[in-house]
Formats: sequence, structure tokens, C-alpha cells
Amino acid sequence: MTHVVAEPCFGCKYTDCVVVCPVECFYEGEKILYIHPDECIDCEACVPECPVEAIFHEDNLPEQWAAFKQLNAEMATQCPVITEKKAPLAEG
Repeated sequence: MTHVVAEPCFGCKYTDCVVVCPVECFYEGEKILYIHPDECIDCEACVPECPVEAIFHEDNLPEQWAAFKQLNAEMATQCPVITEKKAPLAEG
């Protein structure tokens, strides 16, 4: 099982979640973060850290954001890993 970063992250890209991830499964896109589904250990440490509530367990992903499950899987393999907190786009 895995968690998925969804629409609320787009254009915000807070990175509070990445610093609590014990397995470094977050990847940084230009406007959004992604979670690599094969690396996520389903610990849920990231969920309460997201100030815009953009991280969902794949089984609880709202239907309107269902495509983000595949998007995370595809883009996590193409983007660099992120492990340190950065200034969010929402404040930039």
C-alpha cells in the first residue's frame, strides 16, 4: 500500500512531509511533490505534516483525484528525490 500526493499540493509544494519520511520516498516535481509507490512503507508520518491536506492513503484517495495515483507512480521515477525542507511555492 502507498500514499499519494494529490491536487491540493499543486502550486503549494510544502515540504514539511519530506523531513518526517523515514524512507525518503518523496520526489520533487516543478509544481508538486510525488510519492514513489514502491518505496512508501505506509507509515503515515507525512499525512499530518501536510498543511494543505494533500496526502492520502491510496484506498482513501478522493475519486476526483484518482489519476494522481498513476501520476505519482510515473513522475516519482523521473524527478529527483527530496529530503530537506524548502520554501513552499505558496509563499514564493
